[in-house]
Amino acid sequence: MKKTGKWRLSGRTFVVLLLTALLIVGCVTNPLTGKRTMAFYGNSELFPMSFAYYDEFLTENKVVTGTAQAAMVDRVGKRLAVAAQKWCEANGSPHYLDDYAWEYKLVQDDQVNAFCLPGGKIVVYTGILPVTKDEAGLAVVLGHEISHALLNHGQQSMSYDLASQLGMLGVLMGAQAIGLSENAQMAALVVYQLANQFGGELPFSRKNESEADEYGLYLMAIAGYNPDAAAPFWERMKAAGAGSNAEFFSTHPSPDNRIKNLQNLNAEAKKKAAEFGVRF
Repeated sequence: MKKTGKWRLSGRTFVVLLLTALLIVGCVTNPLTGKRTMAFYGNSELFPMSFAYYDEFLTENKVVTGTAQAAMVDRVGKRLAVAAQKWCEANGSPHYLDDYAWEYKLVQDDQVNAFCLPGGKIVVYTGILPVTKDEAGLAVVLGHEISHALLNHGQQSMSYDLASQLGMLGVLMGAQAIGLSENAQMAALVVYQLANQFGGELPFSRKNESEADEYGLYLMAIAGYNPDAAAPFWERMKAAGAGSNAEFFSTHPSPDNRIKNLQNLNAEAKKKAAEFGVRF
């Protein structure tokens, strides 16, 4: 029994040491924010998977081509990508986006949504266009989605998931090491999962969404789209039913908080745009 106890304690210690090592080594500094973030997976791993998934997705969905709306999606996306490159160059990271392969597709679907995969692969669903209304509204959406890619939020989410799984393993090993019954071990795991969900995972996701809102606003302003369009877009999203769940239980901030935050950031967005010769 003593040998078994030592083994279990050693296993728990291993998990703690592994987590510590990952947090120390598995971090990168983002040139836009200047913050160090989790990066247990590199772009060399993520981008090929992202590109392969994107290609598969496009073959399984109806891509809209040759229309004014499809041309608008491509046009707005390209303007934002140019703005992103200018911004990176101004922040001393001219090669940060070298491995990004920007692509912007309009897909026939009633979903009021859009997404951007790691590496710059973007999908806009036709269902969101009545809410965006015009190019500026679409720039709000694409600026947000592109910012997810620029800020490596996909990389951070995957890294967070790995850390959470290792944390769960550590809880289980710790519970075994102190001799808890199987029922008590399961209870400990449930407590950990709930604490992680409401104290870690959901706030982490909401933080990333708010960060993408902020940097998306800056990006659209640098690209020449008036950031004043952001708050009205979210008013329309709210009217369309977005954010009907309480924020505490959601992966996204409430529309009211998003609107308030974006309004507070308008002056800063216009200031950043002015640094690139764009004035409103």
